[in-house]
Amino acid sequence: MRTQVAIIGAGPAGLLLGQLLYKAGIDNIIIEQRSADYVLGRIRAGVLEQVTVDLLKQAGADKRMNEEGLPHDGIELLFKGQRHRINLHDLTGGKRVMVYGQTEVTRDLMAVRAEEGLTTVYEASNVQPVDFESAKPKVRYEKDGQVHEIECDFIAGCDGFHGICRASAPQDKIKTFEKVYPFGWLGLLSDTPPVSHELIYANTERGFALCSQRSATRSRYYLQVPLTDKVEDWSDEAFWEELKKRLDPEARANLVTGPSLEKSIAPLRSFVTEPMRFGRMFLAGDAAHIVPPTGAKGLNLAASDVGYLSQAFAEYYKDNSEAGIDRYSEQCLRRVWKAERFSWWMTSMLHNFPNEGEFNTKVQEAELDYIVNSVAGSTSLAENYVGLPLV
Repeated sequence: MRTQVAIIGAGPAGLLLGQLLYKAGIDNIIIEQRSADYVLGRIRAGVLEQVTVDLLKQAGADKRMNEEGLPHDGIELLFKGQRHRINLHDLTGGKRVMVYGQTEVTRDLMAVRAEEGLTTVYEASNVQPVDFESAKPKVRYEKDGQVHEIECDFIAGCDGFHGICRASAPQDKIKTFEKVYPFGWLGLLSDTPPVSHELIYANTERGFALCSQRSATRSRYYLQVPLTDKVEDWSDEAFWEELKKRLDPEARANLVTGPSLEKSIAPLRSFVTEPMRFGRMFLAGDAAHIVPPTGAKGLNLAASDVGYLSQAFAEYYKDNSEAGIDRYSEQCLRRVWKAERFSWWMTSMLHNFPNEGEFNTKVQEAELDYIVNSVAGSTSLAENYVGLPLV
């Protein structure tokens, strides 16, 4: 089998890249270790930047998002018992974010790929990128008891943090940067109306909380918990009770509780790989970087990576130019590190850090007070939250 670009990983990054390449007339095959149902079962992000919305439109996968997605013009910061609105729209000259779940983005991209009759190999085992430092890279995998090989011009590693692509990069050519946070997020998904029409980020004595949503009838809530907590130790009732304690009186009164559809604890980490290119293999999305979810940047960074990468491949095939692929890693990393900084900053400002003491709490309160009472402070947060432009 031969194709121009072999994409490893059928999450939103791989699927979006495949669609953007197809629209540019570039052949591609996606190879995925899991089943399609497993990929769709992963509950993830829900806030899309304008850049991501624009790329989904370019990919022809924006119809349902336009009908069902919820445009948001602001967020709220809750601290010292009071909520303060950050008007994203006014502070950024008219930009906003779209609330639409990652599961739905993935479903839409799968649907348009199937409509176009493009090849996705699910449940492939022992996937290996091979000879990517030569002019003739290949992807090898096993399926139905047979070994298959795809010859290609390029490999796109969109296979996530635990994927084979980054693990296959030569160790003497790769550098990683990591920060692990001393707490996790306990998330609960429920078919209940959101407590507020915009997201609430809460800094409280009891720890951080986030009131998010996926639609007008589906809510997503998070609590900061110690890393030692187990999800089975948290009943739905215990979750709702703790959430109420971290909200202001109005939100507490408006909170509609119900049975959880999904409950899980996620650790928080910041992680970056440099570079993001190894010969003819390019890393994109979680394969190259992880952000703590506080800044709503994970899926959006994956989208901007594949936006850059699809552009680079289009330049290569249409203009016979390698300028785009040579620039890819540096271009992505400039944007990645800014998103890492913002996500680290939001995390540092809103969570309780064990062993940091009251001084840290006072600095957090001062920072939050400055942001909500300063146009410059609010604008900096808003610009980063809606997403910096693709340059």
